[in-house]
Amino acid sequence: MNLIKSLVLGSAAGLVALSGAQAADLPVKAKAVEYVRVCSLYGAGFFYIPGTDTCIKLGGYLRVDTTFNGGVYGSPAWNGDIGQGNRYRDYFSARSRLALTVDTRTATEYGVVRTFGQANIQFTTLGNNTFNPNSLATNLGNNANLLDSAGSGYVAVDQIFLQFAGFTFGKSVSAFATPWNGYPGNNNSNLMGGHDSVTGVNNIQYTAQFGNGVSGTIGLDEPTVYNRTSLLNLSVPGGFATAGAQSYGGVHAPDIVGNIRVDQAWGLFQVSGMAHLVNASYNVLGAGGVPTALSEINGHPEDKWGGAVMAALQIKNLPTGAGDDIKIDATYAKGATKQVVSTSGASPSFVMFGDTGRAGAYQSVGFGQTADGVFLPGATDGIKLVDAWGIRGAFNHNWDPYWSTSLWGSYGQVRYGGSALDITSARGAWCANYVAGKAVSADFSCNPDFNFAQVGLTTRWTPVKNLTFSAEVGAFFLDQKMNGAATLAATAPKPSTVYEFKDQSTVFLNVRAQRNF
Repeated sequence: MNLIKSLVLGSAAGLVALSGAQAADLPVKAKAVEYVRVCSLYGAGFFYIPGTDTCIKLGGYLRVDTTFNGGVYGSPAWNGDIGQGNRYRDYFSARSRLALTVDTRTATEYGVVRTFGQANIQFTTLGNNTFNPNSLATNLGNNANLLDSAGSGYVAVDQIFLQFAGFTFGKSVSAFATPWNGYPGNNNSNLMGGHDSVTGVNNIQYTAQFGNGVSGTIGLDEPTVYNRTSLLNLSVPGGFATAGAQSYGGVHAPDIVGNIRVDQAWGLFQVSGMAHLVNASYNVLGAGGVPTALSEINGHPEDKWGGAVMAALQIKNLPTGAGDDIKIDATYAKGATKQVVSTSGASPSFVMFGDTGRAGAYQSVGFGQTADGVFLPGATDGIKLVDAWGIRGAFNHNWDPYWSTSLWGSYGQVRYGGSALDITSARGAWCANYVAGKAVSADFSCNPDFNFAQVGLTTRWTPVKNLTFSAEVGAFFLDQKMNGAATLAATAPKPSTVYEFKDQSTVFLNVRAQRNF
């Protein structure tokens, strides 16, 4: 018993001594916990990063799209296997996307310092709109079509930029663009007729505020992705629906862009301009436009400046209902066709097949080759710039707080210029290249010019805040200018046979569910 009592007392004494030592190590006063504080300087959703005077907002959306008879995001069946209508085409294409945005702002003596970025985590139908083994081949190197295999997907980057003292540095919307880019009322990312750099282009910009809603922006854009289509070397053989070969050189100068804009309660008015350098690689190229050992010693045509102008108008406070508006923009381009034949990605060229009533013809085909310019090596006037113009817009109506509808459309033209009989003109040089080696009908006439038109209707239902279900029906019309028929070596699986040149059209249906946060 005495032994047990001694052990208990000894243990108690040890615990007291230990607790006393630990108590001596404690600070006299505990530090206050720093809670996250709301930042009301820049609107709802911002809060202070703990320990700093920087405000941050996290946001984004989750979107699920399915397009029937088209590619993702309402891409019409205007080229590729889906334009052919062959057995490799997908009847529908889908994409699931989680977009995450980070917006930080810090007040300084020079104004607000802002950084912004958006990353899109997404998974798309394999091949987007085709199951052609030529598109899904594993021996094509870095084949983007294979990113969407089982358990895969990819991260895409939209805008990433820094703003300070009126300047913007990074990947942001061009100063040439309207606030709505290519989306005056549509869901799809393929409404042409004007500029679209909604996912951002590398640039440097400066914006000045003049008061009363008047502002001006000037910038330098990196042109490779968003401001170039094709520059055609017409000494290189073409193909089924093309003449010449792509022969743009490296980037020699940024595009110079700018706008003057008025924002008022009644709406918006904007005028934009762009200067774009068209510069070729070489006069002598191999098949497909690849360089040869003779390329450098045979020189190149002189660079030529082109450009574009655009006017845009938004009218608010319409008598049709609260929140209704009309958005419209019109663009003219010379040597800068991307500003008219524009999507949120690359500019398409068009190759569409259909039925024919012509005796001896297998099918009809309509095509339009999109280009900034053409040149025939040795011609004294060098690069000949292609003209284009377009108009697009939408009427947006709110039926009530839950339902809304947009009626949208566009129209545009691409013109090569000159006569098919004048080999020194853009049209004549193009046609001489295209008909070489082809058997044509007696009533055949060559003209690479084309027109396009689009029209569509989008209806949205928002049952609760930030959750929207929508359906969009759209039609695309290609008015091509070739006449007659020709024996053409079409892209497989199409046969090499006689095709009639004829206007084409297609329709698509897109359904979407989107939750913003």
